[in-house]
Amino acid sequence: MEPNIQEVAHRIQALREDMDITMQEMADATGRSVAEYAAQESGQHDLSFTFLYKCADKLGVDVIDLLTGENPHLVGYSLVRADDGLSIKRRAGFEYLHKAPNFKNKLCEPFLVTAPYLEEEQDAPIHLSEHEGQEFDYILSGHLRFAYEDHIEDLNPGDTLLYDSGRGHGMVATGGEPCTFLAIVLKPAAGEIQ
Repeated sequence: MEPNIQEVAHRIQALREDMDITMQEMADATGRSVAEYAAQESGQHDLSFTFLYKCADKLGVDVIDLLTGENPHLVGYSLVRADDGLSIKRRAGFEYLHKAPNFKNKLCEPFLVTAPYLEEEQDAPIHLSEHEGQEFDYILSGHLRFAYEDHIEDLNPGDTLLYDSGRGHGMVATGGEPCTFLAIVLKPAAGEIQ
């Protein structure tokens, strides 16, 4: 199931208004101008995972609350079968399959990610994004070029990365085929400074 952008944007707006948080405060929290934030909150622009993650953090909710309108409710364990999960298609063809959407009080966000191979990205600068916490990526198939600030690494199946995701990072599939990897976004501990 793919979340509807307009519904997600409406949930963000409703929570912000219920909590008396200004657009300026949300823009600051998400690293955008007020105009950029307003365009995303209104559903005029696609919502990146980084944007959603930062909104959820500022609003004090699970990112799944924003995506589905439902509170995660499972405790103890969560089983999600091979082809199941919450599908999130964000950022130029990237497909994120959340592998534990119903687990309550997660310390991490686990995703099966498929990065598309796009010829036009091969020689272009890699777009960098950032979000609080750390991220662990494990390459399952295909090849990935990873940028971390001014460092570039080429990754193959079986390679892993662990990095401070609060600093600029980005990736593109290489080798003429999509790259599939397990991405685990680890949330910072309460009070931890980035």
